Amino acid sequence: MPQRAVAILLMGPTASGKTDLALKLVSRFPCDIVSVDSTQVYRGLDIGSAKPGPDVLAVAPHRLIDILDPTETYSAARFRDDALREMASIHAQGRIPLLVGGTGLYFRALTQGLSLLPAADPEIRTRLEAEAAVTGWAELHRRLARVDPIAAARIHPNDPQRIQRALEVFELAGRPLSELQRRPDAGTWKFPFRSLKLALIPRDRAVLRDRIQRRFMTMLEQGFEREVRDLWARGDLTPDLPALRSVGYRQMLNYLLGASSYTDAVERGIIATRQLAKRQMTWLRAEPDCLVLFDDEAPTERVSLLIRRSLRG
Repeated sequence: MPQRAVAILLMGPTASGKTDLALKLVSRFPCDIVSVDSTQVYRGLDIGSAKPGPDVLAVAPHRLIDILDPTETYSAARFRDDALREMASIHAQGRIPLLVGGTGLYFRALTQGLSLLPAADPEIRTRLEAEAAVTGWAELHRRLARVDPIAAARIHPNDPQRIQRALEVFELAGRPLSELQRRPDAGTWKFPFRSLKLALIPRDRAVLRDRIQRRFMTMLEQGFEREVRDLWARGDLTPDLPALRSVGYRQMLNYLLGASSYTDAVERGIIATRQLAKRQMTWLRAEPDCLVLFDDEAPTERVSLLIRRSLRG
């Protein structure tokens, strides 16, 4: 595979309009889409993940969606392997990989390499979960702030999965997660594509907040509650699985299990989605070599020009 092959990376916060822009690009250029979304990889998580519907997939197939059962877990390392395989296949067909999504960790693993982190330890994870059941995840987040303030600052107190992992890494490695993450692939990783990195960002944050609320309400109208109810009715899923800890799914499942009211679940789901968008925006601001596209500046025309320039080398 030529080292100078072009790949387009279209990033942005949730509900920023990435899919719409990607579809316009597919109509103009020989692009094939690779999804960069940690929830859309799961089969059955369709409405709550804003997964493209059959009409969209018929026009623009997306790779790396519906590749896992909700009982499975997925990692940044596995995503990188899967994405590189799909990108190589796309390039071999004379087409351009167009990576679209909002999971910053996946983009970073792909372009900058993987941190040298210790493997998961079931014993430590079980103990941390037991402690959280007694004291609450907020207390474990405060513990994390004492040993790794950098990681604690970017991990929300209501994100048990990442709190657990950060504390686990500290126990296993004896060093903060934030320190280890500054050492990707021992400095040996080289992304084998010439990338055009784009970030689609709404200029007005209030517009994004409103868009998130409207999209969440549309999901409810489309049957999001039934989707989560059907997933839980399978009988082989547990609340601690990454799939059911995803934003929106966690809050709806809490309602179905009697831990909150429907109104509270909806409100918390919208708030959690807005918090996710805020974290995504923070990550994008720190992403190197990333061109910002404001949604009110005819991004399709600007991106088309950038792609033509990139293809010319």
